[in-house]
Amino acid sequence: MSKQPAPLQKFYAETVVPALIASRGYKNRHQVPKLEKIVLNTGISSEADKNVIADTARDLGLIAGQKPVLNRSRKAIANFKLKPNQIVGCHVTLRGDSMWHFFMRLLAVALPTIRDFRGVPNKLDGQGNYTIGITDFTIFPEIVVENNKHAMGLDISIVTSAQTDDEARELLKLLGMPFRRTDPAPAKSSTTAA
Repeated sequence: MSKQPAPLQKFYAETVVPALIASRGYKNRHQVPKLEKIVLNTGISSEADKNVIADTARDLGLIAGQKPVLNRSRKAIANFKLKPNQIVGCHVTLRGDSMWHFFMRLLAVALPTIRDFRGVPNKLDGQGNYTIGITDFTIFPEIVVENNKHAMGLDISIVTSAQTDDEARELLKLLGMPFRRTDPAPAKSSTTAA
């Protein structure tokens, strides 16, 4: 039984790889940068009770399509009311087909539903990876707004095999990432006072 690749994965193989080879002059298909994994991460307040923790883990699981891992504190920090081994967040790492399906849902469904959306920032981390911070996780269609008692932010880290930010930015742009347009600043006309 043959598995069908995700539509975006097929688009990457048939369109993005040849475009990157043509523009960057790679000698081998294996030099072309690719998506390695996508990590979804959210924090949980140190004062949260077990119901909030369970709801947050459930919502992140619905968004990602797999069960999240709970993050625990390593040591006590009195200023943050933090005890050792206390749950402070949860994360999910997506690879393979689930990564491609999530990335397609992010680009086609979730990001366009953000109010007054003008694109995502152009800044990468200096090593070819990109992170988006989302303040309202209800942009994902899996979340039922009526059932939510608290707001949750979400960090989405897209890890690529690119060596530089320019390579990663071009890869993400070809895959459909809606980066903000950076219009050049208008030239100031020099006027002399008479």
